[in-house]
Amino acid sequence: MGMVQINDMLAPPPVKLPEDPAQGEDPTLTQTALRHPDSPLVWAVRAEEAIGAATTDEEKITAYAFARTGYHRSLDRLRANGWKGWGPVPYAHEPNRGVLRAIASLARAAQLIGETPEYDRCRQMLSDADPESVAVLLDN
Repeated sequence: MGMVQINDMLAPPPVKLPEDPAQGEDPTLTQTALRHPDSPLVWAVRAEEAIGAATTDEEKITAYAFARTGYHRSLDRLRANGWKGWGPVPYAHEPNRGVLRAIASLARAAQLIGETPEYDRCRQMLSDADPESVAVLLDN
């Protein structure tokens, strides 16, 4: 006799965020960040660029700071849209991607500075949100 799975019935519905505040603007521009400091996409893109360019310890810390900001802006955005700290956040829903990219950026920035527990926590968070996001954002 198999176990009855009740978790699916208790799981919250997938979060489908509205359009990112900076949607349609260039997230690499400082002016976009100043206009939309609440945009997870802006901080994710800035973190991704900083991670890719980081060679010095100072640059690694800057990349981490961008990523950490994006992560917190992502949590704010998720919570404001009904997320209770768990449940699906589908990568397939395009407005969710800035948030998922910001979480992945924090994982990568944590790895850059040797913060393995945070990398593992963010990787698990992405996996819980949508396993596809791990494959796309971390395992490529």
